[in-house]
Amino acid sequence: MNFLKINGEHGEGGGQIIRSAITLSCITKQPIHLEQIRKNRKVPGLRPQHLTAIKILQKIANAKVVGAEIGSTELKFIPGNVESLKLIENIGTAGSISLILQVLIPVVAISQKKLDLTIKGGTDVLWSPSIDYTQHVLREAYLRMGIDFSLELSKRGYYPKGGGEINLHVNPSNLKSISFTKRKTNSVKMICTFSKLSIKEIKSKVNEIKEKLIKENFTVEVEIKNQDAINSGASLLIYSTDENSIIGIDGLFDNKIENFKIDLNKFIKNSLGVDENLADMLVVTASLGHGKTIFHVKEITKHLETNLFVTSKITGCKYGIGRLDNGFEVIIEGVSNTSIK
Repeated sequence: MNFLKINGEHGEGGGQIIRSAITLSCITKQPIHLEQIRKNRKVPGLRPQHLTAIKILQKIANAKVVGAEIGSTELKFIPGNVESLKLIENIGTAGSISLILQVLIPVVAISQKKLDLTIKGGTDVLWSPSIDYTQHVLREAYLRMGIDFSLELSKRGYYPKGGGEINLHVNPSNLKSISFTKRKTNSVKMICTFSKLSIKEIKSKVNEIKEKLIKENFTVEVEIKNQDAINSGASLLIYSTDENSIIGIDGLFDNKIENFKIDLNKFIKNSLGVDENLADMLVVTASLGHGKTIFHVKEITKHLETNLFVTSKITGCKYGIGRLDNGFEVIIEGVSNTSIK
């Protein structure tokens, strides 16, 4: 069998390579052999949330998999035909639901299939986009790219216990190229959710952030929701959208500093097309669309660099990065003739 070998140590050397590689393997029908998976991380190899994504994709794409074990630094993934399914899954930890959805949604949608999924795990956890970011930022970007999905939150699940649950619905989709180059709006939405914390303290911290945004000439709409979870926690999403931009930033409440861990200046100063996290989430879908997708971003992160490398290696798409006065322009020329069946 003709495996495409991918070095898991490349670039950011973490879960991003795994997610992008298995996603594109399913869509293009290209068997892959991942080596040196998370080799230089404190805890090397596959973690529970990676395994969950692999095992769900194994069901959806009728794939054969070798090496799907916790701690494994090598994985062979041989995709079959993608099917429409209804599934109930449980990560079993506070592992990120959002990161798993980044794998499943493109595979099902681009393969012209349907997925109804109920999944339990972490909705608001460290080192991952929150479920609100997925709902309001990623979903908006995906809709403009032609990808149709919806999700409903049944229960919040904060780090470290998890226990959250969402319902996901993915529909067959046709990809479109997009252009995100410059933010023109000054309208901002803030969504804060919390559990088992003082509403007075949460409102105070949210209001402090709101006032800072107002001083920077933003108009701000605030939504605060008390949503019960297994353990205490709070999450904040700040985002803006207009016809030329989608920019979001999120963070969790940190009890040590008694505030949200969020880089507000990064959001305020970003007048370009996308935020740096959304930028790397667009690469896989852009690589398979018709024509050129263009987005402007403040910096080229390791995640984005890694995603561009892996995606171009599997799909053969061409991409370019150019400097701007205040950031970078990324152009991805889609390969719409991949073996999608």
